[in-house]
Amino acid sequence: MPMILNEEQNMLKDTAKSFCTTNAPISQLRKLRDEDSADGFDRGTWAKMVELGWSGIPWPEEFGGLAFGYKGLGVVTEETGRTLAASPLISTVWTCGTAINLAGSQDQKHELLGKIASGELIVALALEESHRHDPWHIETKAREKEGVFKLSGKKTFVLDGHVADKLLVVARTSGKKASRDGLTLFLIDRKTKGVKVTRTKMADSRNAANVQFRGVTATRAQILGPLGGAADVLERTLDVARIGLAAEMLGSTEECFERTVKYLKEREQFGVPIGSFQALKHRAADMFCEVELSKSVVLEALSALDENRDPKEIAKLASLAKTKVGETFTRVSREGIQMHGGIGMTDEFDIGFFIKRSAVAEQTFGDANYHRNRYGELEGY
Repeated sequence: MPMILNEEQNMLKDTAKSFCTTNAPISQLRKLRDEDSADGFDRGTWAKMVELGWSGIPWPEEFGGLAFGYKGLGVVTEETGRTLAASPLISTVWTCGTAINLAGSQDQKHELLGKIASGELIVALALEESHRHDPWHIETKAREKEGVFKLSGKKTFVLDGHVADKLLVVARTSGKKASRDGLTLFLIDRKTKGVKVTRTKMADSRNAANVQFRGVTATRAQILGPLGGAADVLERTLDVARIGLAAEMLGSTEECFERTVKYLKEREQFGVPIGSFQALKHRAADMFCEVELSKSVVLEALSALDENRDPKEIAKLASLAKTKVGETFTRVSREGIQMHGGIGMTDEFDIGFFIKRSAVAEQTFGDANYHRNRYGELEGY
């Protein structure tokens, strides 16, 4: 598959850009923050995204999707990143939808993917248990007795956890706390007795929550994938989610860079635009090169998903994309603040929203250090 967008994908990208600019500008995120929105995202805007088919882009048509591939979903997500649009795309479609598509039974796919595609269902992955990304360090227990499981434990940094209808919970049914073996995925209704969800305030004004499970009851019918053998499904799911998040970060990086260059052309000092100063030209040129490299990495990773390449190759591309785009986003957002000068630090200018988003996105699903180490291990080092 060529590493370019085809005509339909370019049309989708243009439509998404127009929609996000009109319906989900950064001012909407600012309003959600200032009004301390209970949901943390605009449900009306999400409903319009659903109407456009975004929530079902990668799924087969038999499960209510559009079968338009991850590259199609990627260009949409990139445009939501440009306006920092808050929505359940990453948590529900990229992450939990992928897990259901990979590991669900036919009945689960028909029911759950169909509801995700129609906007009836928001699902959040309850995975993390510490201050850093460590998908195999799971202490949440699920003990079975007479066909019924009791879940006990706690989760942190659950994206969209407080607005989710269902939680996809990673629990340990056997094995030691740091082992890949013995992990099981459970689909739990958020309002089930024993589930306590506490919303957390993130620096980027986006949704996350801490979740406690105290003797939560689940049956085998609520298990997604193999009992005690969910590690491979989880790893493949996380890789898809990492690529999706990289696509969003790419859009944010591009927008941040373009806003900064525009400001360099407009702001005058000593009677000339500051963009004419050689030192700032060099810094802008360096950023441009990094942004272009990031574009290539994301497009290659999205292409690998659509081509259904070997999971190990996808894993390497996911770690590469998350590392490269994460570092570029961090650099560009910091340079944006510096080049705007003192006003860049004020809340009046939108440029500050990008550096806050970069800080949170960098830690989501593993930071650069995590993925460099993982890439080395995948290469046999």
